[in-house]
Amino acid sequence: MKQVVVNLLQKALEELGVKLKKEEIEKVIETPPSSDMGDYAFPCFFLASKLKSEPQQIALELRAKIKKFPMTDFDDIQTSGAYVNFILDRKNMARKIVWEAITQKKNFGKSKIGAGRRTMVEFPSPNTNKPLHLGHLRNMSIGESISKLLEFNGVKVIRANLYNDRGTHICKSMLAYQKWGRDKTPASKKIKSDHFVGDFYVMFNKNLKKNKKLEDDAQAMLMKWEEGDKRVLLLWKLMTNWAINGFNETYKKFGIKHDVTFFESKLYEKGRTLVEEGLKNKLFVKSKKGDVKINLEGEGLGEKILLRSDGTSLYIVQDLALAKIKFEKYKLNESYYVVGSEHDYHFKTLFSILDKLGFKNKGLKHLSYGMVNLPEGKMKGREGTVVDADDLIEKVQELVKKELISRAKLSKRELEKRSLVISLAAIKYFLLKIDIKKDMLFNPKASINFEGDTGPYILYSYARASSILRKAGVQGKFNIGEMEPKELELVKKLSQFPDVALRAYNSLNPSLIANYSFQLAKLFNEFYHACPVIGSENESFRLALVEAFRRVLGNSLNLLGIETLEEM
Repeated sequence: MKQVVVNLLQKALEELGVKLKKEEIEKVIETPPSSDMGDYAFPCFFLASKLKSEPQQIALELRAKIKKFPMTDFDDIQTSGAYVNFILDRKNMARKIVWEAITQKKNFGKSKIGAGRRTMVEFPSPNTNKPLHLGHLRNMSIGESISKLLEFNGVKVIRANLYNDRGTHICKSMLAYQKWGRDKTPASKKIKSDHFVGDFYVMFNKNLKKNKKLEDDAQAMLMKWEEGDKRVLLLWKLMTNWAINGFNETYKKFGIKHDVTFFESKLYEKGRTLVEEGLKNKLFVKSKKGDVKINLEGEGLGEKILLRSDGTSLYIVQDLALAKIKFEKYKLNESYYVVGSEHDYHFKTLFSILDKLGFKNKGLKHLSYGMVNLPEGKMKGREGTVVDADDLIEKVQELVKKELISRAKLSKRELEKRSLVISLAAIKYFLLKIDIKKDMLFNPKASINFEGDTGPYILYSYARASSILRKAGVQGKFNIGEMEPKELELVKKLSQFPDVALRAYNSLNPSLIANYSFQLAKLFNEFYHACPVIGSENESFRLALVEAFRRVLGNSLNLLGIETLEEM
């Protein structure tokens, strides 16, 4: 309906001698604070200088022009000062929106704006020396939601994961296991395999405080790894597999599945070749110490070392190779890196070097997100104070179980199933409702609240709609009588979903979807309390409205990677 308003305004403005693009008109259209003032409002202040006339007079002239056009979607068009107010034929609007939401189902709100494009979204790209943590949960929530938003708007998405499985940090866990592992295994210690590996990383850093030589030993182990030392490689393969097997369990539980997997260990040599070519072309220079670096002071990035004097490569080197491989092999239009804001410098440097290597305009984008902290304070991986992803999911699930047990008697199996769905909804929603660029505080207890701006509240609203529809049975056609204000508000909110989904896609901002989901659920509950459904005079329409709400909220939650429940 907004587009109908835009089209009418564009025609009328042209007749007044003002040519504006549709997107320029759309930007200034407002939603009046009260439906009594209309459904859409167009302010004319900015036209005063163009038409050399008072805004109030322009509004009157615009209304007169629009009134000449054939209109079937409006009850009236009025002016209020400098505003042109559009009052929709609300029954007709409600009929269209509700019918489209019910019949289009999962396709309601979809667009083809990204059709023909191929985009790789890389996440969460963990190190293989410790388990996934709370920061990775935000990473995965963002990565999956961005992927779903892209797909919802027609883009072909390739979900990718890069394992940072080589380097000094990996050797620290290996060295600790070599010194203090004594043939222990995850099975023998009854510990999830990635947590088992992570314990040795923490052990290394604790012992480093007593013995600084361990740092040199880890660097020496990396050199042996790059030289192909059989014992070192055997240990590396063993611990890497433990880490990845553990990650896969967490991915599965969290609903994450990758299409492509990359390994730094298979990329760094290709990256080193690029650096050596750059050295020949004098893009890079070798210092007196023997390390290879690039001067990026002109870009405000200082000097960046790529190869150490001992020949080992830094992390950025494999990213140089991977960018090239991505676009050559997968024929991409864009490649998005979902990585925390603490790596902003890394990506500025990476893109600058790639640019100098001739890798221009390749659609590379760093989706930088803010840090996640807990009420207790900042997490520190080296000190073992990081909140592991598995432990957090388990903690939230236990809190949810207590809440469910207090509400209803459930079988052990049903309790486990529902509590997991609700706990994941609580975590994902809490992590996505904040703009991704902002730092945030994650509060497990607040996230599981069944009231307010939370995942469980929104899931409960969906389940309530499902319950109403189950009680009513099969529905068919519907008739619309006089609509109550809360019915009209809910219809309007449903009509906004395609626009919100498009804005979230254009801005790559899942928080728009999260906030919309809460607003929609809140309006539904207000409608439910104000307007009896089953047995009311307007029953057929209200049931259809409940079904439309359920469909749209389901689509909205799907874009957040949140599974729905029919009963809670």
